[in-house]
Amino acid sequence: MKVSKLLMPTIREVPAEAEIVSHRLMLRAALIRKLAAGVYSYLPLGLRTLRNVEQVIREEMDKAGAQELLMSALLPAEAYMQTGRWDIFGSSMFRLKDRNDRDFCLGPTHEEIFTETVKNEVRSYKELPMTLYQIQTKYRDERRPRFGVMRSREFVMKDAYSFDLTQEGLDASYNAMYKAYCAIFDRLGLDYIVVDADSGAMGGSGSQEFMVKSEVGEDIIAFCESCGYAANEEKAVCHPQKKEYPTDEKPMEKMETPDAHTIEELTSFLNVPAYRFAKTLIYKVGEQYVAVMVRGDREVNPVKVQNLLGSAEEAELAEAFAVRDITGAEVGFAGPVGLSIPVYADHEVMEMKQMVVGANETGYHFVNVEPGRDFTPAKVADLRTVVSGDVCPKCGGRIETVHGIEIGHIFKLGTKYSKALGLTFPDENGEEQPVIMGCYGIGVNRCIAAVIEQNNDENGIIWPMCIAPYKVEIVVVNVADETQMRMAQQLYDMLQENGVETLWDERSERPGVKFKDADLIGIPVRITVGKKAAEGIVEFKKRAENTFSEMSFVDAAAEAIRLVGEAKK
Repeated sequence: MKVSKLLMPTIREVPAEAEIVSHRLMLRAALIRKLAAGVYSYLPLGLRTLRNVEQVIREEMDKAGAQELLMSALLPAEAYMQTGRWDIFGSSMFRLKDRNDRDFCLGPTHEEIFTETVKNEVRSYKELPMTLYQIQTKYRDERRPRFGVMRSREFVMKDAYSFDLTQEGLDASYNAMYKAYCAIFDRLGLDYIVVDADSGAMGGSGSQEFMVKSEVGEDIIAFCESCGYAANEEKAVCHPQKKEYPTDEKPMEKMETPDAHTIEELTSFLNVPAYRFAKTLIYKVGEQYVAVMVRGDREVNPVKVQNLLGSAEEAELAEAFAVRDITGAEVGFAGPVGLSIPVYADHEVMEMKQMVVGANETGYHFVNVEPGRDFTPAKVADLRTVVSGDVCPKCGGRIETVHGIEIGHIFKLGTKYSKALGLTFPDENGEEQPVIMGCYGIGVNRCIAAVIEQNNDENGIIWPMCIAPYKVEIVVVNVADETQMRMAQQLYDMLQENGVETLWDERSERPGVKFKDADLIGIPVRITVGKKAAEGIVEFKKRAENTFSEMSFVDAAAEAIRLVGEAKK
């Protein structure tokens, strides 16, 4: 492709809307353009990259024995209503009605639709096990789209679903997908970690996320370098950490604490450390209000609260008016003593002595409060968020935390969807048993952003060869020089004939402009045809390296062909 014919409107200035490196570079390098919040068009370079990522995924999925098909993105509501997810997805689901007033949605995910397809089309249990997949656009009305394609409302996903007759079969299918995912992310050149994860709205007995470590990641990864334990923030197990408390017994007393709403204000006012306080936060889970207690230097993990209650609805902090109605006090003065709603306490709270808690009266706190004596929780559980320095639940080592980007997620769904939708098979006694399912997703757009986050410099993107939109770029220094243009044409033809996707910058621009564009769009190999063309010499440079080599144009073509061929192995 000649650059003069390519739609490649690169941008010199950093777009004001772009907050992270991948978003900035995808806009500047003319990969994407914004249509609306969380909605993007893909320009030619972006689409070629997207298709290359899809091809890597497709090759590894096919190798693992999965079969590709393609479902509609416009889906009838009935199956989602049968599983209860029509309501669970809530406002994140794009809903519409047809001219006959029938409910439809733009597919946020396809568990129900794949389940129904297997139910309707597989004639005998002897056809199972089976794994089906698609690469298709999904739609979720994100509350806060951000970071470009990292969190958008329209995105491309590879979703696969396995169907097995036994738990052992599910384990085998799950392991096959696990290995396929590792192969995919290895080929993409990503530095990733596999972590235990919460299954969320997908349901099921267990799941793992494939995470890319990144400062801009919205997820927190907890990991132990000693034993390899890793989990995301929602799933990480937190063991109680010992602290020194008074051992004598004192009666509970009410103390005036004017204008002390926060832990920071209370520690200053009472001159005691944060771990001596117990925070009581009011959460709304569905239509239910509950109080959740953690130590003053900890944070509540809402997903753990949701899971403790077995709710399909997210746990959200109650609004100020609800807190006032429940506690009789302003926000910041809630406490467990005398509350009319259930109180759930983290394990660490039960080990505290002479704690300070809100008195459910504005401007007052209780001191010398003892759990079991002054209040009794409805349940005690792990309800806090993991932090660096926690004890590893597997080996007792030290937990570290980093930010991460989720690029893939695999689930053991079990029988959640097969039971709800009637996907069964007859066992040896002739009794119908539900098929056992797994679910496996990869965010294709996110993979592109994650690759850029890990492969860039001050000049632009540094694409791995396998997904680069073009593999080689030829830059002609002086297009008015017939010798340079003739050599560039010979190089271009040689590379094209050997199946190397090549970009030829033959624009009448200054060399500096061409070099800046080449670095910005990140093509792996650049061959510069300049003053030494008359001697048959060109400059050969890899985008990931700062130096270049001079060689004959024939050798340059051969080296480029070799590098591209190696990347395909």
